[in-house]
Amino acid sequence: MKKYFVLFFLVSSILFSQEVEYFPKGLNVKPFTANVLEPRLGFAFKTNVKELRLDVGNSVDLISLKSKHSNLSFGADLFTWTLLKQEANFYFPVDAVDYFFGVNFGLYQNSKYYDYGFRLRISHISAHLVDGHYDKNNLQWINNKLPRVYSREFLELIPFIKIEYLRMYAGLTYLFHTDPIVNKKLVYQVGFDYYRNDLVTKMFFPFIGVDLKIDQNGTKSFNQSYYAGIKFGNAEDKGIKIYYSYLNGMSIHGEYFDSQESYSSIGITIDF
Repeated sequence: MKKYFVLFFLVSSILFSQEVEYFPKGLNVKPFTANVLEPRLGFAFKTNVKELRLDVGNSVDLISLKSKHSNLSFGADLFTWTLLKQEANFYFPVDAVDYFFGVNFGLYQNSKYYDYGFRLRISHISAHLVDGHYDKNNLQWINNKLPRVYSREFLELIPFIKIEYLRMYAGLTYLFHTDPIVNKKLVYQVGFDYYRNDLVTKMFFPFIGVDLKIDQNGTKSFNQSYYAGIKFGNAEDKGIKIYYSYLNGMSIHGEYFDSQESYSSIGITIDF
Protein backbone atom coordinates (compact mmCIF):
# COMPACT_ATOMS: atom_id res chain seq x y z
CA MET A 1 0.00 0.00 0.00
CA LYS A 2 2.85 2.40 0.86
CA LYS A 3 4.33 2.23 -2.65
CA TYR A 4 1.00 3.30 -4.16
CA PHE A 5 0.90 6.43 -1.96
CA VAL A 6 4.45 7.32 -2.99
CA LEU A 7 3.64 6.74 -6.66
CA PHE A 8 0.48 8.83 -6.38
CA PHE A 9 2.30 11.86 -4.98
CA LEU A 10 5.21 11.47 -7.38
CA VAL A 11 2.93 11.48 -10.42
CA SER A 12 0.88 14.37 -8.98
CA SER A 13 3.98 16.50 -8.37
CA ILE A 14 5.10 15.97 -11.94
CA LEU A 15 1.69 16.64 -13.50
CA PHE A 16 0.88 19.73 -11.47
CA SER A 17 4.43 21.05 -10.88
CA GLN A 18 3.84 21.23 -7.16
CA GLU A 19 6.31 21.63 -4.34
CA VAL A 20 6.48 18.73 -1.89
CA GLU A 21 6.30 19.62 1.82
CA TYR A 22 6.62 17.04 4.59
CA PHE A 23 4.72 17.45 7.88
CA PRO A 24 3.08 20.76 6.90
CA LYS A 25 1.54 23.05 9.50
CA GLY A 26 -2.20 22.76 10.09
CA LEU A 27 -4.80 20.83 8.09
CA ASN A 28 -5.42 21.30 4.40
CA VAL A 29 -9.12 20.44 4.71
CA LYS A 30 -10.55 21.52 8.06
CA PRO A 31 -12.97 19.20 9.92
CA PHE A 32 -16.63 19.72 9.03
CA THR A 33 -18.09 21.40 12.10
CA ALA A 34 -21.33 19.46 12.60
CA ASN A 35 -20.16 16.09 11.29
CA VAL A 36 -20.04 13.76 14.31
CA LEU A 37 -17.14 11.69 12.89
CA GLU A 38 -14.47 14.38 13.12
CA PRO A 39 -11.34 14.71 15.29
CA ARG A 40 -11.99 16.87 18.33
CA LEU A 41 -10.30 17.60 21.63
CA GLY A 42 -12.85 18.43 24.29
CA PHE A 43 -16.08 17.42 25.94
CA ALA A 44 -19.84 18.03 25.76
CA PHE A 45 -22.33 17.79 28.64
CA LYS A 46 -25.78 16.54 27.65
CA THR A 47 -28.57 18.76 28.96
CA ASN A 48 -31.35 16.17 29.34
CA VAL A 49 -29.48 13.19 30.85
CA LYS A 50 -26.51 12.77 33.18
CA GLU A 51 -24.04 11.87 30.47
CA LEU A 52 -21.22 13.53 28.61
CA ARG A 53 -19.12 12.91 25.52
CA LEU A 54 -15.34 13.10 25.70
CA ASP A 55 -13.33 13.45 22.46
CA VAL A 56 -9.59 12.82 22.33
CA GLY A 57 -7.59 12.64 19.13
CA ASN A 58 -6.21 14.38 16.12
CA SER A 59 -5.89 14.45 12.37
CA VAL A 60 -2.55 15.47 10.83
CA ASP A 61 -1.29 16.14 7.33
CA LEU A 62 1.92 14.25 6.62
CA ILE A 63 2.68 15.32 3.03
CA SER A 64 1.39 18.17 0.89
CA LEU A 65 1.89 19.16 -2.72
CA LYS A 66 1.50 22.92 -3.00
CA SER A 67 1.27 25.28 -5.93
CA LYS A 68 0.07 28.87 -6.19
CA HIS A 69 -3.62 28.00 -6.14
CA SER A 70 -3.88 24.41 -4.89
CA ASN A 71 -2.85 22.10 -2.07
CA LEU A 72 -3.05 18.31 -2.31
CA SER A 73 -2.39 16.50 0.97
CA PHE A 74 -2.07 13.06 2.53
CA GLY A 75 -2.64 12.56 6.25
CA ALA A 76 -3.71 10.29 9.07
CA ASP A 77 -6.62 10.22 11.53
CA LEU A 78 -6.61 8.76 15.03
CA PHE A 79 -9.25 9.72 17.58
CA THR A 80 -11.88 8.44 20.00
CA TRP A 81 -15.25 9.54 21.29
CA THR A 82 -16.32 8.27 24.68
CA LEU A 83 -19.63 8.05 26.55
CA LEU A 84 -19.30 8.89 30.24
CA LYS A 85 -21.92 9.01 32.98
CA GLN A 86 -22.19 11.80 35.53
CA GLU A 87 -22.37 10.60 39.13
CA ALA A 88 -21.85 12.13 42.56
CA ASN A 89 -18.45 13.25 43.90
CA PHE A 90 -17.19 14.29 40.48
CA TYR A 91 -17.17 10.68 39.28
CA PHE A 92 -17.46 9.93 35.55
CA PRO A 93 -17.46 6.18 34.83
CA VAL A 94 -16.78 5.27 31.19
CA ASP A 95 -19.72 3.43 29.61
CA ALA A 96 -18.59 3.03 25.98
CA VAL A 97 -15.75 4.09 23.72
CA ASP A 98 -15.35 4.23 19.94
CA TYR A 99 -12.04 4.20 18.05
CA PHE A 100 -11.51 5.82 14.65
CA PHE A 101 -8.31 5.53 12.64
CA GLY A 102 -7.32 5.68 9.00
CA VAL A 103 -5.75 7.79 6.27
CA ASN A 104 -7.03 10.71 4.22
CA PHE A 105 -6.39 12.62 1.03
CA GLY A 106 -7.40 16.28 0.72
CA LEU A 107 -7.55 18.81 -2.09
CA TYR A 108 -8.03 22.54 -1.53
CA GLN A 109 -8.22 24.69 -4.67
CA ASN A 110 -8.39 28.49 -4.78
CA SER A 111 -10.21 30.32 -7.54
CA LYS A 112 -11.23 33.92 -8.14
CA TYR A 113 -14.73 33.78 -6.70
CA TYR A 114 -14.76 30.68 -4.48
CA ASP A 115 -12.65 27.82 -3.16
CA TYR A 116 -13.39 24.13 -3.61
CA GLY A 117 -11.95 20.71 -2.99
CA PHE A 118 -12.60 17.36 -1.35
CA ARG A 119 -11.57 15.02 1.43
CA LEU A 120 -11.27 11.27 0.88
CA ARG A 121 -10.91 9.02 3.93
CA ILE A 122 -10.17 5.31 4.16
CA SER A 123 -11.04 4.48 7.75
CA HIS A 124 -11.91 1.97 10.44
CA ILE A 125 -14.24 2.30 13.44
CA SER A 126 -14.55 -0.14 16.32
CA ALA A 127 -16.62 0.15 19.49
CA HIS A 128 -16.48 -1.33 23.00
CA LEU A 129 -18.38 -1.33 26.27
CA VAL A 130 -16.24 -0.41 29.30
CA ASP A 131 -16.36 -1.10 33.04
CA GLY A 132 -18.70 1.86 33.64
CA HIS A 133 -21.41 -0.22 31.99
CA TYR A 134 -20.90 -3.07 34.46
CA ASP A 135 -22.80 -3.29 37.75
CA LYS A 136 -20.11 -4.46 40.20
CA ASN A 137 -22.55 -4.87 43.06
CA ASN A 138 -24.78 -7.31 41.21
CA LEU A 139 -22.01 -8.70 38.97
CA GLN A 140 -23.84 -8.14 35.71
CA TRP A 141 -23.91 -5.79 32.73
CA ILE A 142 -26.34 -2.90 33.21
CA ASN A 143 -29.76 -3.54 31.66
CA ASN A 144 -28.43 -6.99 30.70
CA LYS A 145 -26.76 -5.38 27.69
CA LEU A 146 -23.70 -7.47 26.84
CA PRO A 147 -20.68 -6.25 24.83
CA ARG A 148 -20.92 -7.05 21.14
CA VAL A 149 -18.60 -6.82 18.16
CA TYR A 150 -18.98 -3.60 16.17
CA SER A 151 -16.66 -2.76 13.27
CA ARG A 152 -16.89 -0.51 10.22
CA GLU A 153 -14.37 -0.15 7.39
CA PHE A 154 -15.30 2.42 4.78
CA LEU A 155 -14.45 4.89 2.05
CA GLU A 156 -15.77 8.40 2.57
CA LEU A 157 -15.69 11.15 -0.08
CA ILE A 158 -16.81 14.69 0.79
CA PRO A 159 -16.50 17.36 -1.93
CA PHE A 160 -17.04 20.96 -0.80
CA ILE A 161 -17.28 24.51 -2.07
CA LYS A 162 -16.47 27.60 0.00
CA ILE A 163 -17.83 31.05 -0.79
CA GLU A 164 -16.40 33.67 1.59
CA TYR A 165 -17.44 32.48 5.08
CA LEU A 166 -19.78 29.67 3.97
CA ARG A 167 -18.58 26.12 3.22
CA MET A 168 -21.12 23.67 1.75
CA TYR A 169 -20.54 19.98 1.20
CA ALA A 170 -22.15 16.72 0.12
CA GLY A 171 -20.70 13.34 1.00
CA LEU A 172 -20.98 9.67 0.15
CA THR A 173 -19.69 6.82 2.33
CA TYR A 174 -19.30 3.25 1.14
CA LEU A 175 -19.12 0.58 3.87
CA PHE A 176 -16.96 -2.16 2.36
CA HIS A 177 -16.88 -4.26 5.54
CA THR A 178 -19.21 -4.28 8.56
CA ASP A 179 -19.73 -6.40 11.64
CA PRO A 180 -22.59 -6.96 12.21
CA ILE A 181 -23.35 -7.26 8.51
CA VAL A 182 -25.71 -4.69 6.96
CA ASN A 183 -27.41 -4.99 3.58
CA LYS A 184 -27.23 -1.30 2.72
CA LYS A 185 -23.65 -0.13 2.13
CA LEU A 186 -24.10 3.60 1.39
CA VAL A 187 -24.43 6.63 3.64
CA TYR A 188 -25.54 9.94 2.10
CA GLN A 189 -24.60 13.26 3.67
CA VAL A 190 -25.05 17.02 3.15
CA GLY A 191 -24.16 19.97 5.32
CA PHE A 192 -22.53 23.35 5.75
CA ASP A 193 -20.56 25.43 8.23
CA TYR A 194 -20.28 29.20 8.54
CA TYR A 195 -17.59 31.15 10.42
CA ARG A 196 -18.06 34.92 10.42
CA ASN A 197 -14.82 36.50 11.61
CA ASP A 198 -15.30 40.15 10.65
CA LEU A 199 -18.18 41.23 12.91
CA VAL A 200 -16.32 42.43 16.02
CA THR A 201 -12.75 41.17 16.03
CA LYS A 202 -10.89 38.41 14.23
CA MET A 203 -10.07 36.80 17.57
CA PHE A 204 -13.72 36.33 18.64
CA PHE A 205 -16.46 35.22 16.27
CA PRO A 206 -19.63 33.12 15.94
CA PHE A 207 -20.09 29.95 13.91
CA ILE A 208 -22.83 27.50 12.98
CA GLY A 209 -22.84 24.08 11.38
CA VAL A 210 -25.46 21.63 10.07
CA ASP A 211 -24.95 18.00 9.04
CA LEU A 212 -27.68 15.67 7.72
CA LYS A 213 -27.21 11.97 6.97
CA ILE A 214 -29.23 9.09 5.65
CA ASP A 215 -27.45 6.27 7.47
CA GLN A 216 -27.68 2.51 7.02
CA ASN A 217 -26.23 1.13 10.28
CA GLY A 218 -28.61 -1.79 10.33
CA THR A 219 -31.71 0.44 10.20
CA LYS A 220 -32.25 3.18 7.63
CA SER A 221 -32.34 6.44 9.54
CA PHE A 222 -32.23 10.19 9.11
CA ASN A 223 -29.53 11.62 11.40
CA GLN A 224 -29.39 15.33 12.21
CA SER A 225 -26.58 17.31 13.82
CA TYR A 226 -26.65 21.06 14.56
CA TYR A 227 -23.90 23.19 16.11
CA ALA A 228 -23.77 26.89 17.07
CA GLY A 229 -21.23 28.72 19.17
CA ILE A 230 -18.39 31.15 19.61
CA LYS A 231 -14.74 30.57 18.78
CA PHE A 232 -11.82 32.39 20.40
CA GLY A 233 -8.70 32.32 18.25
CA ASN A 234 -8.13 31.95 14.53
CA ALA A 235 -10.92 30.83 12.19
CA GLU A 236 -8.53 28.69 10.17
CA ASP A 237 -6.17 27.62 12.95
CA LYS A 238 -5.89 27.08 16.70
CA GLY A 239 -8.53 28.28 19.13
CA ILE A 240 -11.19 27.38 21.68
CA LYS A 241 -14.87 26.78 20.87
CA ILE A 242 -17.80 27.03 23.23
CA TYR A 243 -20.93 25.68 21.59
CA TYR A 244 -24.45 24.32 21.79
CA SER A 245 -25.30 21.21 19.78
CA TYR A 246 -28.38 19.13 19.05
CA LEU A 247 -28.20 15.56 17.71
CA ASN A 248 -31.14 13.42 16.63
CA GLY A 249 -31.00 9.96 15.05
CA MET A 250 -29.24 6.68 15.68
CA SER A 251 -26.57 6.65 18.36
CA ILE A 252 -23.05 7.71 17.40
CA HIS A 253 -21.68 4.98 19.68
CA GLY A 254 -21.22 1.65 17.94
CA GLU A 255 -22.35 -0.44 20.91
CA TYR A 256 -25.70 1.40 20.67
CA PHE A 257 -25.81 1.66 16.86
CA ASP A 258 -29.40 0.41 16.67
CA SER A 259 -30.70 2.76 19.41
CA GLN A 260 -32.50 6.01 18.67
CA GLU A 261 -31.41 9.10 20.62
CA SER A 262 -32.16 12.80 20.73
CA TYR A 263 -30.31 15.27 22.98
CA SER A 264 -28.76 18.71 23.34
CA SER A 265 -25.27 19.42 24.66
CA ILE A 266 -23.14 22.29 25.87
CA GLY A 267 -19.52 21.72 24.95
CA ILE A 268 -16.03 23.09 24.69
CA THR A 269 -13.31 22.00 22.27
CA ILE A 270 -9.76 23.04 21.47
CA ASP A 271 -8.92 23.41 17.79
CA PHE A 272 -5.40 22.25 16.96
